[in-house]
Amino acid sequence: MAEIVYDFFPFMRVYKDGRIERLMGEGFVPPESDPETGVQIKDVQIDPQINLSARLYLPKHVDTVEKIPLFVYFHGGGFLIESAYSPSYHKHISKVAAEAKVVIVSVNYRLAPEYLLPIAYEDSWLALKWVASHANGDDGHEPWLKDHADFNRLFLGGDSAGGNIAHHIAIRVGLEKLDGMKLKGIFLACPFFWGKDPIDGEGEKLVVIEKLWLFVNPNSSGLDDPLINPVKDPNLSSLGCDKVVVYVAGKDVLRFRGLYYKEVLEKSGWPGTVEVVEVKDEAHVFYLSATETENAMAMMKKLASFLNQS
Repeated sequence: MAEIVYDFFPFMRVYKDGRIERLMGEGFVPPESDPETGVQIKDVQIDPQINLSARLYLPKHVDTVEKIPLFVYFHGGGFLIESAYSPSYHKHISKVAAEAKVVIVSVNYRLAPEYLLPIAYEDSWLALKWVASHANGDDGHEPWLKDHADFNRLFLGGDSAGGNIAHHIAIRVGLEKLDGMKLKGIFLACPFFWGKDPIDGEGEKLVVIEKLWLFVNPNSSGLDDPLINPVKDPNLSSLGCDKVVVYVAGKDVLRFRGLYYKEVLEKSGWPGTVEVVEVKDEAHVFYLSATETENAMAMMKKLASFLNQS
């Protein structure tokens, strides 16, 4: 039997001979229009040379000249698994597009360990720059963005590792700016944040998360690296939006970091508003596996309202 050198069950195993076995998140759903919601779906290549792509969603009954909010989404999976094309994200994002009536760009960034961090962040930034290339009507060639996206109502979002990415891309927007677009807010669902010093009930998970973090980002300084612990980021007050919503789940050990993120962000000098919604008796990214539950539907309504703010 092949020797396992890294065991991140139930997500991934890495063997001594170099073989990588992903245990979940490998499914693929074709980019076909959703018969349940009427949402149109297609895949686009952002940069074929590095295999950077995205799945686009356009809601039903959008007028040819109607401009609607734009939501750029980053999937979760610990930087190791899942994709913009996997069944859980395809279904979830279809529902968001239908419920909120927004254009969605679901980014398919490259995964570790084949592409170690910070590749996922760089891919995500390149994807947002590709989106921005459509804002002035000159460079970009994707009609769903040119014809329907309101670039003054841009939102970023993600869950778990994707929530982590969304936060850092918003920081980069604040520092570097993107011409022609206004980032209104970010929606972080069960974001993957951590830190060197445990808070509340985290202690028993600390070693596992540190092992995972150093596996996907071996050049990191550790668990107080701002990439995993955003409250240590000297640029935290530069977050490039006005509003943040953080969803945390009562049975998720990451919830403490979501609560702490709100506390520190409010004290950082950032002038916006941040809200935390805590859902009792739910686990990490609960809405992906149980999309029709009362709590999942309530989250969908909250997200739709957030994306449609003026």
